[in-house]
Amino acid sequence: MFGRNSDTDSNSGTSTGYSSSESKRGQSGHDGVFNQSHDVSAFVGEGVEFKGVINYQGTVRIDGQLEGEIHTSGVLIVGQGAVIDAKVEAGTIICQGKIIGDIIAREKIQLMSPAVVDGSVTTPSLSMEEGVLFNGTCEMGPVSTKSSSYSSSDSLKAV
Repeated sequence: MFGRNSDTDSNSGTSTGYSSSESKRGQSGHDGVFNQSHDVSAFVGEGVEFKGVINYQGTVRIDGQLEGEIHTSGVLIVGQGAVIDAKVEAGTIICQGKIIGDIIAREKIQLMSPAVVDGSVTTPSLSMEEGVLFNGTCEMGPVSTKSSSYSSSDSLKAV
């Protein structure tokens, strides 16, 4: 069942918890985007337009449009249809959509096809798949903490 050998599934007597879509994702090499270890705290869905400043901890996934600023020590997941026109500061950024603006990531940035980035990037680790469009500058090395305006309090403000 679900892309596994049916003999194995029936002999184990237990559910694996895998769906066919999860096994397909794993085969594509995009495990990081859909990894269950990303406990999503907030979600901006497809078709949603948001203008303002987002401060958060944890993981946020954006599939809609966002204009403003994003500040976090956590993970930002940018879905394939997302368009972000913002200053972005995050711990980790995983992007398949479009980001216009300056990006600072304390840990890493993963750009996966068909991502588009227009702006400067500062991060200690950058990975980019074939098919990604990157227009801007990249500065790699440790990110200093004094450049961050992220505050430890969680807030979500819209203007």
